[in-house]
Amino acid sequence: MADDVGWGIVGYGWVARDYMAPGIHEAGHRLVAVCDPGEASRAAAEADGARAHATVDGLLSEPDVEAVYVATPNHLHRGAVEVLAASGKAILCEKPMAAGLADAEAMAAAIATTGAFYGTAFDQRHHPAHRTMREDIRAGRIGTVTTIRILYACWLGREWTSRADLDNWRIDPARAGGGALMDLAPHGLDLVDFLLDEPIVDIAALTQSRAQDYTVDDGALLIGRSAGGVLANLHVAYNCPDALPRRRLEVVGTRGQFTAIDTMGQVAGGSLTFTDGTSGLAEAVPFDAAASPFLEQVRAFGSALRRPGERTAYSAERDLHTMRLLARAYGMPPAAGAAATT
Repeated sequence: MADDVGWGIVGYGWVARDYMAPGIHEAGHRLVAVCDPGEASRAAAEADGARAHATVDGLLSEPDVEAVYVATPNHLHRGAVEVLAASGKAILCEKPMAAGLADAEAMAAAIATTGAFYGTAFDQRHHPAHRTMREDIRAGRIGTVTTIRILYACWLGREWTSRADLDNWRIDPARAGGGALMDLAPHGLDLVDFLLDEPIVDIAALTQSRAQDYTVDDGALLIGRSAGGVLANLHVAYNCPDALPRRRLEVVGTRGQFTAIDTMGQVAGGSLTFTDGTSGLAEAVPFDAAASPFLEQVRAFGSALRRPGERTAYSAERDLHTMRLLARAYGMPPAAGAAATT
């Protein structure tokens, strides 16, 4: 069974162009077609060897497209996912699921009704360092996990829109659904679930609009507790200068601690250290530092597409739970008819 997959992309912005498309090529898959209303984006897709369309219908007319990566602004996720689910295409949709909880609920319903193979693009699950941590946590290397601490921050100023090829929709509440919390916290919330094999169930947050001159939050602190009692602390921000330390993941247990530096993000590399809880001695933990999370995400999704037994790693209901956590962190009321989470 050939593992190369024919991919389509809906929304050819910088993440799709700079990270997903190279991941598709490096994995030995094929970028067949792209859908984007922008002429410049379509031209960039054609330069990358893909056929370009202005509408989703054009993309769906491509018989070689088997899986579709949705990388539109958040408020457009629902429309794309519903159409793709009805078409029978496999779907990998960027996080968060949607700009609002009601849209995410509708997406999950469409996926359940059609039986479409769906995954949210939580690429941090696929960073080799994070996979190594998960395996060692499962093996008991750090004992009973008590705490996870995450710093995931960047600088996102309004002036970013001064570049003609960039649309800073992430600071538009109507299109993004929120600010730094909505954009960056989903990775941390999902990563806690991935590392522990259990979700966060209790959550609270404080947001700030301190350094940037836009209407969405530019920073947030979240505290959570997993189903088994592990405490999580997440600091996400759009107001941290990129020259400062801003990407750190710590998992603390009764026998030791993992510390990952510069592993959160789109690129390969970073460092992973284990500190022994008895001696205090630290040692580097090896992992594949050459493979990016986007490359590994493409490989994993393609493998699951070819081997349905691997699809248990993907769950629209699990991702909907993460979206509900985001809504609760923002103090939003539950979507009408939504099941309560405890």
